[in-house]
Amino acid sequence: MSKETVLLTGISGYIGLHCAKKLLNNGFEVRGSVRNTAKGKKVHETLAAASVDTTNLTTVELNLTSDKGWDEATKGCDYVMHVASPYVIADPKSEDEVIAPAVDGTLRALRAAKKSGVKRVVLTSSALAMMGSMKTGTFGPQDWTDTDSKQISTYTKSKTLAEKAAWDFVAKQSADSVMEMVSVNPGAVFGPPIGTDISGQSMTMIDKMLRGKMPMVGDVSMPMVDVRDLAQLHVQALTNSNAAGKRIIGAAAKPNRIVKIAEILRSKGYKGPKARVAPNFLLRIMSLFDAEAKGMVGLLGTNVQADNSETRELFEWNPRPFSESVLDTAAAIEAISA
Repeated sequence: MSKETVLLTGISGYIGLHCAKKLLNNGFEVRGSVRNTAKGKKVHETLAAASVDTTNLTTVELNLTSDKGWDEATKGCDYVMHVASPYVIADPKSEDEVIAPAVDGTLRALRAAKKSGVKRVVLTSSALAMMGSMKTGTFGPQDWTDTDSKQISTYTKSKTLAEKAAWDFVAKQSADSVMEMVSVNPGAVFGPPIGTDISGQSMTMIDKMLRGKMPMVGDVSMPMVDVRDLAQLHVQALTNSNAAGKRIIGAAAKPNRIVKIAEILRSKGYKGPKARVAPNFLLRIMSLFDAEAKGMVGLLGTNVQADNSETRELFEWNPRPFSESVLDTAAAIEAISA
């Protein structure tokens, strides 16, 4: 029996590499999208160095802003796992720098998948598409972020609009030829990387804490997830017949404050972390001069919980403790920096 084939967009990223590892270890043929051949070579080397058998891995060049190659990339695929999306903390000068590739790239992936007869697309969205305009309370799969809110970042808006565009596309299909879709909506993602790249937000934050370079953090509390648990959800979402048409929350139910990261590190003997919660007014003043601070202002004072009961039931999911994610990330960063 031939192996099922998955087009995995954004394979070279933090989440993408973990998804690739899970897919390959579960017997799928993986066709990973990269922006150039050098990145494709690096993906092979990185996964091989992590003891992943890359025999069933190929790479293709795709860009979220171009139609070129999408039809060929999806041809013969059973599934598409669309992880690729522009990620920024700082608000850009123009929203279209982030929103256009997020929305248009998602629709390119869906149109090509539909044309090639793909049976299911798993879309990586974000919990921010559900809770981005909330400050307190509990969010669930039925909730949507208000994209007209002045409090949300451009990134939050881009993830919300991209997911809405995807569901609209799926809803408008003809009844005689329906392609299924599942969205996976992760909270803040932590956990060790595959490879040596520690440029992602969560790893950069922990790296700065370990080096005593982050004296203050914002007053933000939200549900979080380990990247390894998130990758497992993505793979399960491909084939679970009961997942079709659902928005899957990939996050622990209870929120964690960002400052807890420093507390966990100190509790295990790390000397650098001294982060404390910065007054909101200070960060609001900083946002007038700093684009990254401005991108975080909308999350200040956030303390929301996730209703992940459907995720737990569908996939028998039991996310690992947040402390394990933080400590494994710290250990990985120290090993990479040694």
